[in-house]
Amino acid sequence: MSRTAIVLFNLGGPDRPESVEPFLFNLFNDRAIIGLPQPLRWLLAKLISRRRAPVAREIYANLGGGSPLLPETEAQARALETALSDLGEVRAFPAMRYWHPMTPETVRAVSEFAPDRLVLLPLYPQFSTTTTGSSLRAWREAASGIQAETVTVCCYPTLPGLVRGQVTAIVAAHGTMAAQGRPRVLFSAHGLPKKVIEAGDPYQWQVEQTAAAVVAGLAGEGLNELDWTVCYQSRVGPLEWIGPSTEDEIDRAGADGVPLVVVPIAFVSEHSETLVELDIEYRERAEQKGVPGYARIPTLSVAEPFIEGLADVVRTALQRPDAQPRVAEACGKGRVCPQAWSGCPAKEAGA
Repeated sequence: MSRTAIVLFNLGGPDRPESVEPFLFNLFNDRAIIGLPQPLRWLLAKLISRRRAPVAREIYANLGGGSPLLPETEAQARALETALSDLGEVRAFPAMRYWHPMTPETVRAVSEFAPDRLVLLPLYPQFSTTTTGSSLRAWREAASGIQAETVTVCCYPTLPGLVRGQVTAIVAAHGTMAAQGRPRVLFSAHGLPKKVIEAGDPYQWQVEQTAAAVVAGLAGEGLNELDWTVCYQSRVGPLEWIGPSTEDEIDRAGADGVPLVVVPIAFVSEHSETLVELDIEYRERAEQKGVPGYARIPTLSVAEPFIEGLADVVRTALQRPDAQPRVAEACGKGRVCPQAWSGCPAKEAGA
């Protein structure tokens, strides 16, 4: 019986208050996040993590002291194993970028499993050099001893199962909010500094493709004159970030007197940016700005359409006949981004 391993890449999060500062250090010591050479990056990461740790601990206190991201990812791993049980022996392994289990730990676990085939699958639907790109680089640096046939899924921004899951949840929330007026849908994604996008990162383009696909799906459900926009949250630091910001869009909704349906369009697991930033901080802002209603869509987590969609991604990736290096997109068509987005890993693979 063949053995298939699936590595699920995710950000990771501190599991207790004492983990917050080292988690932040790992984040800011990543050259995909701060591009300074060493030892300058190490020193700056130490400074930033020490300064931000007290505020971050307060944020995680709302979640019992730690992030729920690992339990969420483990639940997705088990659900995906079940959905792919017909492929033989299938094991899915979380690989967190900035807290445990980190990449070297996952490499050891995969090596012990000794798979015949290996699929690298990010839990970031939209590719960014700062998320999937960073995780793939860390994997390449740590996993040279794994001999299994390996295929990488770089992105799946318009995956039908993802779109279907979002559409179902939005229709329900939109109907509830309609009692407060004509709802506006905010597709909120984690932001990035503009300079990252200008350097060729396709993330913003892919986020917009995801939102457009969901809007098309909503039109099929009768919401064909939807009031919607894409916006970006979680801005930090002095650099100029892509916009509009989610905060500004909340303020605009208050000025317009329209209720909001907030969709975490780039997140598929609950964590601090959904459970604290969207659910607590932005909800309070909406109330202060006079927004008449505020509904936040849950992340897809283990929703059946999404898990089945990921299973389809894995099946498609394993069927691709390409020689190394193998990079597959969800539809099995290779590169999905326009050529202008030079950060796409499929370009490096010749797709």
